Amino acid sequence: MQKNNKTIVNDIKTVLEFYQALGFERLPINIGRKNRGAKVQKFTASERKDSSTYKLPRYQTSEQKKAALKELREEIGDCQRCKLSKGRTNIVFGEGSEDAEIMFIGEGPGKEEDIQGRPFVGDAGQLLTKLIEKMGFKRNNVYIGNIVKCRPPFNRDPEEDEINACIVFIKKQIEIISPKVIISLGRVSAQTLIGSKIPISKLRGRFYEYCNIPLMPTFHPAYLLRNPKDKWLVWEDAQKVLEKLKKI
Repeated sequence: MQKNNKTIVNDIKTVLEFYQALGFERLPINIGRKNRGAKVQKFTASERKDSSTYKLPRYQTSEQKKAALKELREEIGDCQRCKLSKGRTNIVFGEGSEDAEIMFIGEGPGKEEDIQGRPFVGDAGQLLTKLIEKMGFKRNNVYIGNIVKCRPPFNRDPEEDEINACIVFIKKQIEIISPKVIISLGRVSAQTLIGSKIPISKLRGRFYEYCNIPLMPTFHPAYLLRNPKDKWLVWEDAQKVLEKLKKI
């Protein structure tokens, strides 16, 4: 049965929504003679939301990655895409090595991060730095970012509309850096990247996948400042990451 124009348009829209959810703004398309009669692949609603099976394209050189990150920062500009922009001092883009093997992703900047324009530089950041060093790295060897790039008022959790407005940028950073492993810090980061509402206490300690990249959820350093007895659980998660790196 031949499809009408409306059905074809809906099929194309479904595919484009899928790639938009992954953070793509443009798609390389090569249409040859053999493909002119090809059917448009359909994606279910669950497939559009689940990026675990999609493999990100790889940037080939450090120079390409640096240029892509710079271009992305310029694209963000003086962002006014959500209401967080009204109360921020600085956009906190992220920092670290473009060739990082590990990417740490938190939820959003705090007070000190908002002032300095750098991620994880307050008390929680000092604890994260100690963890990074205990794992055998330095801060400038890894990459650190957040789900949202502006500070939520009073350090509250980012709201859904704020996450939706900003998530494309951290997804693009993941694509550019192509880390071997992602460590998501805290509930918001883990649930957003995994696409789950399961509590962080049940998510942590096992690997998931984000676009074929192993992802380890663990507690946020700010949580550990309030619950220091759980530091050993985060170190347990970090050791699993180190073992995973040896096998990649």
